[in-house]
Amino acid sequence: MSDMAAEKTTSASAKKTATKKTAAKTTAAKKTAATKKTAATKKTAAPAAGAKKSGSGRTTPPPSGGRIPPPPPGGRVSFPGISSRAYEHPSDRAALVALRSVPGFDVLLKSSFGFFSERRLRMMSLASSVRVDDRQFAALNDIYLDAARILDIAKVPELYISQDPRVNAWTLGLDNPFIVVTTGMLDLLDDDEVRAVLGHELGHVLSGHALYSSVLFTLMRIGGVSSVIPLGGLGLRAVVTALKEWYRKAELSCDRASLLVSQDPGAVTRVHMKMAGGARVGDMNLPAFLAQAEEYESTGDAREGVIRILNVLDATHPFAVVRALEIKRWVESGDYGRVLAGSYPSRSDDPRASFVDEVKAAAASYKQSFDQSPDPLTKFLRDVGANTANLGGWIAEQVRKVTQNQNQNQDSED
Repeated sequence: MSDMAAEKTTSASAKKTATKKTAAKTTAAKKTAATKKTAATKKTAAPAAGAKKSGSGRTTPPPSGGRIPPPPPGGRVSFPGISSRAYEHPSDRAALVALRSVPGFDVLLKSSFGFFSERRLRMMSLASSVRVDDRQFAALNDIYLDAARILDIAKVPELYISQDPRVNAWTLGLDNPFIVVTTGMLDLLDDDEVRAVLGHELGHVLSGHALYSSVLFTLMRIGGVSSVIPLGGLGLRAVVTALKEWYRKAELSCDRASLLVSQDPGAVTRVHMKMAGGARVGDMNLPAFLAQAEEYESTGDAREGVIRILNVLDATHPFAVVRALEIKRWVESGDYGRVLAGSYPSRSDDPRASFVDEVKAAAASYKQSFDQSPDPLTKFLRDVGANTANLGGWIAEQVRKVTQNQNQNQDSED
């Protein structure tokens, strides 16, 4: 072999050895990178203590501060034959009993609004959304069926998922109500919170709200058209305003149904916190959030009281902080615990529910709210009423004394 050939052979051998070393280094580097990536992924995937997994794979850390009663040990209990009266707000319950007591009223509503509302909306959902069953959104379907089991709803309404970034869910329909949940809602909430939302919507179904809310939303659309006619929609707007006041109370009712299904006050509260401030519940503080509601109800003077009335006048839903506070109050009242323990009215007794008793309960509820309200305007009206009553009592007492003196003088003359 010549010197030149030997040099070429040596050079080729050196290059080959260098290539092998480079390949080995590259392989080792890739393995190291993969190991680091796997470790980082595991570290990221591990949720914090108390955190909940969301439908999008994110975790929901618990809000800081405060203590919320934990869900009951041993799994969720069911409520066979439970009546919606077990969780309905008194004014919501009185309105429903009154409407149901009118012969033929439901039939009239269904015949008047059925064609324009239920059929069209259900066909739209069928055509543009995804219907949940054991083949589509199967995990969500399991949660949904369990929620219906807890409230003992045998005829489970259809559930649809609608592609919409807005956070929303609603129940519509007359004879066959159905539920729609947006993808914005699913992306924001974890499974426990989604369960609470589904329980809320099933509460609407069990209470029969879907019939009357369908009428409300239809009248709202008609009212938008009639508002361009001067004085033409005043009567309609009055009806819509009254229905909105009822519906706000119906929302509070179904927040309670939400709690009965989830049996986790923390999950229900987190829903309202996320509705107000988004997904970063870990950056929020529960006592501070509830303090906002108390401040909203009590701050300012009579002018703020008027503003509070105007704020909700055109709204169909109460504000998120107020809803969270109302759930806390319902738990603290003991009513939630009594239902959880099995003490609740049966739906078999619903036909015998007294309209007079429900109206009395609603009046008592409003009176209690009025008497306990920290709102400055309400306090002013309460003081005026008390002073007026005192003045009336003083005048009555003076008239009684004058009359008594006149009678005594007449007796002495005789």
